[in-house]
Amino acid sequence: MNNTIEAEVVVVGGGPAGIAAAIAAGRQGVKTVLIERYGFVGGMSTAAMVYPWMTFHTDSGEQVIKGIAQEIVDRLQERGGSPGHLRDTVGFVHTLTPYHPEIYQVVAADMLREAGVKLLLHSFVDEVVVKDHLIEGVYVTNKSGRSLVRAQTFVDTSGDADVAHLSGAETLQGREGDNQAQPMTMKFRMRGVDLAKVKDYMIEHPEEFYKKTPIAELPHLPLTGVSGFYSQWKKANVPINRDQVLFFTGPADDEVLINCTRVQGLDATSAEDLTEAEQEGRRQVLMMAEFLQRDVPGFERASISVVAPQIGIRESRRIVGHYLLSKEDVVAGRKFSDVIARSGYPIDIHDPSGKGVTAAFISGDGAYDIPYGCLLSRNVRNLLAAGRCISTSHEALATTRLTPSCMATGQAAGTAAALAVLTKVDPADVAIAKLQEELRKEKAAI
Repeated sequence: MNNTIEAEVVVVGGGPAGIAAAIAAGRQGVKTVLIERYGFVGGMSTAAMVYPWMTFHTDSGEQVIKGIAQEIVDRLQERGGSPGHLRDTVGFVHTLTPYHPEIYQVVAADMLREAGVKLLLHSFVDEVVVKDHLIEGVYVTNKSGRSLVRAQTFVDTSGDADVAHLSGAETLQGREGDNQAQPMTMKFRMRGVDLAKVKDYMIEHPEEFYKKTPIAELPHLPLTGVSGFYSQWKKANVPINRDQVLFFTGPADDEVLINCTRVQGLDATSAEDLTEAEQEGRRQVLMMAEFLQRDVPGFERASISVVAPQIGIRESRRIVGHYLLSKEDVVAGRKFSDVIARSGYPIDIHDPSGKGVTAAFISGDGAYDIPYGCLLSRNVRNLLAAGRCISTSHEALATTRLTPSCMATGQAAGTAAALAVLTKVDPADVAIAKLQEELRKEKAAI
């Protein structure tokens, strides 16, 4: 590898937001490089097994996230990698979208290649070169040594706002007051689960499950998610600070993804805290599996089939942007003239220190707008963010962090980054009408 790689748009972080951003930029015809630290793309959807994707729709069933995100689902369906959008049998949202992570990795890589994106795997950004509030390049370290990747516009889809942090851009972390973030979760899958038995138990014991679970419809719906088993959980007294069992079915018909471990009080941007979190998460996986096998109907013959390569991170750093999306904006279903994405996912705060989850639902038509100002760094002129590290409050992040929303903000950031290059302006000066026109051309629902 040469010591310098020349590009026009650089996207850092190959998760759902970064994949969408790089595809969007590449399709605009600009020279795009996507940098990813693992040997595969997918980010939290693959490395941390965050599953399923929730949600593309409002509570009334209107699809508010389309574009590249929907294209990915379509391509997965063609490959047998997703059944598409199904009803959420937890009842928290209208739909969820199961997907096969190994097929997703291949589909995403195919789409990146088709868009002309240069993908750089096993590469970690460890330095950002800034002059006069402009990023000139990022240094990556990998097996080939150290290289400078230069471009006109940069998109931070690292999840942890790493590029923003290294560039000196303003960032925030956690909730106001104590900077505590939502807990981390080590996800794992079990095979050999008798899902018919789980469903029968739910129909016979509705009081044991989340109040919005559509029990009456269960006989006619495929089981996609389960939240409850309250009495079993309470009686077992497992030392994990949460108040219910939560799992989702698939991809196989005897398989579930368990979202129950909870690692609190640690900072996902600290190497020492992350080291502790990874080990604690794996300890909790074994405790959780033992409890399920012993106490939960349908899990008697189940066993752990895979544990995520890394712990799942809900919240860490985020940029301070031209606009900070608030809880009030989300709950009111607020509309913005510079809308670049929409979402119908409610606020869903896993308590940073307590047992519970705090939810706040969206009024109006059931969707809120994400404005372009949330993607623009306030003090680094050629830096955009997408995915988990856009400019929001701690509360609003509890909805924008969800995968379909990350895909939607990724598509917008990648499109804007390319337009900034093509029109030779800073991202903040990209014509909103032109950006929205390009997004609609690519079937984004705005």
